[in-house]
Amino acid sequence: MDLLLSLLVWSLFSVHCCLSSPSSPLVNGVGRLKERVSHPRGWAKGIRAPPNQILELKIALPQPSFHVLEQHLYEVSDPEHARYGQHLSKAEVEALVAPHPESVTSVDSWLQSHGIEVDDLVRSPAKDWVTVRIPVSQAEMILSTEYHIWTHEESGDTVVRTLQYSVPEQVYDHVELIQPTTMFARIKKQRTTFRWSSHQDIPPFNHTKITLPNGISVDASCNTTVTIDCLLELYNAVGFNASGTIGNQIGITGYLEQFANIADLQLFYADQRPEALNSSFKFISVAGGQNSQNVSEAGVEANLDTQFAFGLTFPTPSTFFSTAGRPPFIPDIGTPTNTNEPYLTWLDFVLALDNPPQAISTSYGDDEQTVPRSFAQRVCNSFAQLGARGVTLTFSSGDGGVGDGDPDPATQECITNDGRNATEFIPGFPASCPFVTAVGGTIFIPEVIQAIHIEAFSLPYKFSNRLQSTSPEEDLAISLLVLHIKTQWFKPTWTRFRKERMQDSSTPKEEQAIPDVSALADNFKIFFQGRAGLIGGTSASSPTFAGFVALLNDVRLANGKPPLGFLNPFLYSLGKFGFSDITVGNNPGCGTPGFNATVGWDPVTGFGTPDFGKLKELVLL
Repeated sequence: MDLLLSLLVWSLFSVHCCLSSPSSPLVNGVGRLKERVSHPRGWAKGIRAPPNQILELKIALPQPSFHVLEQHLYEVSDPEHARYGQHLSKAEVEALVAPHPESVTSVDSWLQSHGIEVDDLVRSPAKDWVTVRIPVSQAEMILSTEYHIWTHEESGDTVVRTLQYSVPEQVYDHVELIQPTTMFARIKKQRTTFRWSSHQDIPPFNHTKITLPNGISVDASCNTTVTIDCLLELYNAVGFNASGTIGNQIGITGYLEQFANIADLQLFYADQRPEALNSSFKFISVAGGQNSQNVSEAGVEANLDTQFAFGLTFPTPSTFFSTAGRPPFIPDIGTPTNTNEPYLTWLDFVLALDNPPQAISTSYGDDEQTVPRSFAQRVCNSFAQLGARGVTLTFSSGDGGVGDGDPDPATQECITNDGRNATEFIPGFPASCPFVTAVGGTIFIPEVIQAIHIEAFSLPYKFSNRLQSTSPEEDLAISLLVLHIKTQWFKPTWTRFRKERMQDSSTPKEEQAIPDVSALADNFKIFFQGRAGLIGGTSASSPTFAGFVALLNDVRLANGKPPLGFLNPFLYSLGKFGFSDITVGNNPGCGTPGFNATVGWDPVTGFGTPDFGKLKELVLL
């Protein structure tokens, strides 16, 4: 703790010396452009936003000591470091992301100069975020901009946004970003394919076994219907019983009015986990998130996530977070559907919890190019805060990876939204953040990658950095693709850690690429609106993998050890030996054949799929 405090004091002092210092309270300073974006592809600019439309303006203040937090994160997450597992407390994390007091004073003075009282401001626990509810007319004056109503051409969704905003010179260095302004992302659940099935269509275990290369036997029916028992067999966890009483927790996030239905959960438990019957999950509403238990309003995504994650980990205490992202009314031209970014809303909430679940899965994402860089970086840094506190975050890498699942150059839709209309791989966010674990998907027993039309099911492939070729032949091949793999903003220190530790050919040596790992992702048998059905997509693989992380946390806690926390440094060192390599298949997209599964790490399945029997030994070393 002495080291932490000394580093914090030093970093705050250094920032104090370089930040601008207004000599008097700010009133109507000269505006300086803070952020500008191009007209986003797929959005139509409409009329000026109603001046009395209320915006919940969120202002991010710089975190001058984030680099100190990041260093702590790497140390407590590195299984070969002396501090491994010594996660930080909530208070310690908040101290390391707190803004300099001068930034707080400067922003307060700026807002006061526009008639906003300090008592009307809502601050995050670390004071690094300030939230204020003001009408559009006042926001336009403060930010020297104009808000318009924008309509998404495909969905019809409307939002109040602007293409640029400015802040006075005197506060420029004290403000990192302000939203909602230039954010045109549309959070969406990862694509899933659901089909109703009668009980006759879903065969029971037929006791015909498939023996895998690692010697594990799996019921042959798992090739057509995936159940809890299938996953326990496939991932070598048969016979393991979680404690449920040692402080372990698992969480699932829900957005877009996706409601996890308890009646459907009971049908699932009766079918696949009878010992869990009459148990349920803890429901937490975030920013007014609802909990409709009307069976007709059950969410297929929420049901999939909760049924398999909580079924795998029973009796581990479980939580479903329902985060509001859209007002509960029918929008018209004067009342846009969305003014909030739900990831940030959820992060604000969960970071304020004293004891968040130690493993949390999310099956939602945005196209990275629709997320302003400043916002993406700040959200990513918030994920790092949770990692430093001992929370593992898993995200679906997306069923199309960096593409659209279309191998035809004439019909592919991987087009930039910056006005160039160039063909380019389109990574997803937040899976591209280096402080989360991105989970890809596989199909069949034994598991493979297979090129399947996207409307049926497609598997993820994704890079987050410019592809580094190693030969003239590869350079030529890449040039012929006429593609640019988007350079990712995130270049984390832990990728250098990865390069230093992993010198074999199975590890990617250049920059940040995903997915990190994979899990089965098709033909999952769930219950939805009272009926059984089959569903697929990386929406299935992320909660599945998070479930096994929760079981590994159970192993560690039962042996007096802390939870795993930020998982990637473990995965890219000791942990990679606990995975079954996937070497067959590819995933097309953006008018190309896509990436291939290969020996070792690959950009389709990462290190492969988990072998719980091996991993539960590795996490105790």
